[in-house]
Amino acid sequence: MSSVLVEVEDLNVRFITRESTAYAVNGVTFSVHPGEVLCILGESGSGKSVTLRALMRLLPSNKARISGNIRVDGQDVLALDSAGLSRLRGGSVSMIFQEPMTALDPVYTIGDQIVETIRRHKGGTKAAARARALELLELVKIPSAVTRLNNYPHELSGGLRQRAMIAMALSCGPRLLLADEPTTALDATVQIQVLILLRKLQREMGMATIFVTHDLGVASEIADRIAVMYAGRVVEEGPVADVLANPLHPYTKGLMASTVHGQDRDHDIDAIPGSPPDLRQLPLGCAFAPRCSQASGECLTAPPEPRYPSAGRMARCVRAGGKVHAYA
Repeated sequence: MSSVLVEVEDLNVRFITRESTAYAVNGVTFSVHPGEVLCILGESGSGKSVTLRALMRLLPSNKARISGNIRVDGQDVLALDSAGLSRLRGGSVSMIFQEPMTALDPVYTIGDQIVETIRRHKGGTKAAARARALELLELVKIPSAVTRLNNYPHELSGGLRQRAMIAMALSCGPRLLLADEPTTALDATVQIQVLILLRKLQREMGMATIFVTHDLGVASEIADRIAVMYAGRVVEEGPVADVLANPLHPYTKGLMASTVHGQDRDHDIDAIPGSPPDLRQLPLGCAFAPRCSQASGECLTAPPEPRYPSAGRMARCVRAGGKVHAYA
């Protein structure tokens, strides 16, 4: 692979209100190469979607405080002014949101929304943009694409709306695609179709993709690498096959034991005991320690440093073995 497309270093996001401060993202560091798919995996509230929105600075500026370094396609995202952000969003970086019914504007047709996106970033005539919009709807396998151009979002099924969102996200040929649980609201059959389509388009267009999900099955289908998040930290990272075959962090092991994916039909599903920590009052040590059967006194004093037991693998656990990185 060529040079790094996305570099995130020591990313922190705080949500500040009069009453309290929520530590939503804590020291997250990762990189993504062109053409690579990184899947961020974890429970609800682990910081996955907040991390994704921070990459495009979509968090409310009056409440969210972002620190650290974010570089996308050579640009310092945190230093961009409003004009620079406008060029970045939809141009070199696009996003597919979780619920297309709220992401699409209900008072404009699908065609008008895609045309507006194309003309905003690429220019050209309305006729040329509409022709391109038709090509995109056909590319994402929407039947009767000519008719669908004139449909409003409420006239399409959930699966077709999601495909329309994908078409809009791809309309300007982004180098990076951000996908925030784009198949969660779909039934299982449509979910598989959309995943296959996304992977196919990603490979054909050579896009880097950051895919957020809580579903191990989805991660195994679409990812090249996995970053597992818990309480705002990346607690494990590595190639998808390695992480799923040999999880190093107790939280990753718990996620795998608590899903039906890859389990025998007569196997009991093991739930992770307890609840995720309150992000307003994170524990002094490892955030997973109160739920971990292997926790010791060492786990309670300070957040564990990243350990690198083998090439390409990282885990924030004192039992993971390997070299310790001084940077937390």
